[in-house]
Amino acid sequence: MDIKLLVNITSRAWAIPILASLHSGAAGRQAVLLAATGASRTAFAQSMDHLIAIGLMERNPGHGHPLRPEFRLTQQGIAAAAVAARIRDVSGNDAWDLLRRSWTLPVLTAVHRPSHFNDIKRGLGTITDRALSQSLKSMEARSWVHRSIDERARPPRSVYCAVNAGREISAVTAPEITFA
Repeated sequence: MDIKLLVNITSRAWAIPILASLHSGAAGRQAVLLAATGASRTAFAQSMDHLIAIGLMERNPGHGHPLRPEFRLTQQGIAAAAVAARIRDVSGNDAWDLLRRSWTLPVLTAVHRPSHFNDIKRGLGTITDRALSQSLKSMEARSWVHRSIDERARPPRSVYCAVNAGREISAVTAPEITFA
């Protein structure tokens, strides 16, 4: 999977939990997925529309009522759902508040190996300095990312690396993601 696709998937808060639920065998109906994810109806609908728009899900033709459609994963969606399920398996339930944020998973993937701020930004492409800084700070507060100072460099530079639960999550995503 390309990093741009991961960034696109994570731009909706409930996309990863929906994919993980479908991979685990939850029926592709709205009521079942709402119960499995705990999302609000509006956020859920936006996430589903987004997953359909990017080609990871589709309406199951010939199944479901027009007001209660059934959904299924596409071939590309099956691969993304497998990654989402592995992320859910290594992270606890208390981690989802941070994992649902837009840039958390892409940044964790980028800091699988020790990286400088500008290297992370360059790898993610469209992230702003502010978004990257806030994401790193929130993960550092959760002890998912460790920041150290490389004092041998002139001027000294910060080095970020995934640790603890962040390392476990990045170990799942990093092998699956290619940086362009």
